[in-house]
Amino acid sequence: MSRTVPSLSLSPVSSLFLCLPFTSIAASREPKQTLCLCPQQRQKEPSFLIHITTCCKLKVYLALVEMVGKEGLRTGVLNLSFEKLMMVGGGEDSGKGVNLKAGVITEWKDIPVELLMQILSLVDDQTVIIASEVCRGWREAICFGLTRLSLSWCSKNMNNLVLSLAPKFTKLQTLILRQDKPQLEDNAVETIANFCRELQILDLSKSFKLTDRSLYAIALGCWHLTKLNISGCSAFSDSALASLASLCRKLKILNLCGCVKAASDTALQAIGRYCNQLQFLNLGWCENVSDVGVMSLAYGCPDLRTLDLCGCVLITDDSVIALANRCPHLRSLGLYYCQNITDRAMYSLAQSKVKNRMWGSVKGGNEEDGLRNLNISQCTALTPSAVQAVCDSSPALHTCSGRHSLIMSGCLSLTSVHCACACPSTPWYQHHS
Repeated sequence: MSRTVPSLSLSPVSSLFLCLPFTSIAASREPKQTLCLCPQQRQKEPSFLIHITTCCKLKVYLALVEMVGKEGLRTGVLNLSFEKLMMVGGGEDSGKGVNLKAGVITEWKDIPVELLMQILSLVDDQTVIIASEVCRGWREAICFGLTRLSLSWCSKNMNNLVLSLAPKFTKLQTLILRQDKPQLEDNAVETIANFCRELQILDLSKSFKLTDRSLYAIALGCWHLTKLNISGCSAFSDSALASLASLCRKLKILNLCGCVKAASDTALQAIGRYCNQLQFLNLGWCENVSDVGVMSLAYGCPDLRTLDLCGCVLITDDSVIALANRCPHLRSLGLYYCQNITDRAMYSLAQSKVKNRMWGSVKGGNEEDGLRNLNISQCTALTPSAVQAVCDSSPALHTCSGRHSLIMSGCLSLTSVHCACACPSTPWYQHHS
């Protein structure tokens, strides 16, 4: 009984790719190759066998990889498909199978690593995972060459998938495990930390099931992290976060939004002590943060550029003053619902920006120096003159329509504040009507 060759239904990406010239290690050793895909030939071949004039192998491989992703094909079927795809459309070998002895590539498994990785960069992560199980050669190539992987598409069994993949994909530098519903458990994160020692970016947001075991594992195994997102991981403690900060000292971006237990003054003191390269920190709705923690950040992280303190109800003017004096590169500050903030903090921000320009502490002074985003919504103790001073000292802050970067929702007393490109006589809120 004859086996049926699966039909190829190429995606728009593949169709475009099949039409593009491609230079490769293999192709450079062979004559120029072209692919014949005219409608008449498609009609003659019900199974959509692709006839090739002189076998453009790279483009055939893309089709094969897509078949793997869509059909989960077995090696035997791929072998048969490859033979059919490589049939010569004319000449003395026509109808006699494949004559590839003179070629560099004799079967689909012989594709060079460089070409395979370029092909896989055009398909989704799910297809990459399936392709890694096709044969030993592909598995070794993908395991060695894959540096970025996202499993956010996985709606169930993500934990088991991570347990299976982490020991193989040891060269990963970016791993995205964002979840709509909690799936990850500590054993999966411990496996990542044990095998993926080169990780630089890790996203574990909304991993509600994780405990301190995960943070301790990351601290011990992922020293090269520069970006960590653990927003919404409400079970982590401040001692575990402090331990991570003491070992992951290359962190530049840290998202702790909603980490109410972890983001305490103790943890922020550790971050200020060890993570001196930090540039972005989200502390949104971490209600245990006080001036002690924020001042530790200001003194220990002078390159801080974005800080979100929205909902940190305990902080006062002292936090903002420390940031204004110690973080000259600060460009975005979120103070939403920080109702203890008064004019004193605003004048400090304004004066620090003027001082920076006067003494040249920020290189290349221009309109972009100073704050670019400031959220003072619900900071009801502020007066127009103090906020206007900040706006005047930071030309990149805008209240005008289309460039709204000074956010003052819920502050009815600040309706007269305006940016440089808005008419002084027109209240800022009228520019949005």
